[in-house]
Amino acid sequence: SLYLRACYINVECDVAVLPPHHAMALLERLKAAVHYTVGRICQKMGEDQRRRFSRQVVAAIAETTFRQCDIFAKDLEAFARHAKRSTVSTEDVKLAARRSTALSIYIQNKSEELNQEQRDLKKKSTGKRKSRDTEEENKE
Repeated sequence: SLYLRACYINVECDVAVLPPHHAMALLERLKAAVHYTVGRICQKMGEDQRRRFSRQVVAAIAETTFRQCDIFAKDLEAFARHAKRSTVSTEDVKLAARRSTALSIYIQNKSEELNQEQRDLKKKSTGKRKSRDTEEENKE
């Protein structure tokens, strides 16, 4: 998920300033979290499809997921650095997702959803300010 990738990027940044043994412990905790999440997803899918996933399959999927997140994180950092920014942007995420049509479409739709929500919130807050201003004018 995007959240996991964002967490991974933050861990990468934090790891640079940590002593090596702390950095390794943090990385191992992150790997364990990925493995646990993959296990839960496989369990849920297995129940839905009436299938079982062996521990080896779950471990292989978790390792592949972790490595893919590492690749995404490095790509995102490189895209931001190339644009002379220190913060990863939505555009960087869209660029990283371009290799997968389905993922790219999903991220584009999510990005549009979030932008619309932000516009709606902005309209609400502007509307509240206008109504408060009108109320104050009426009181005077």
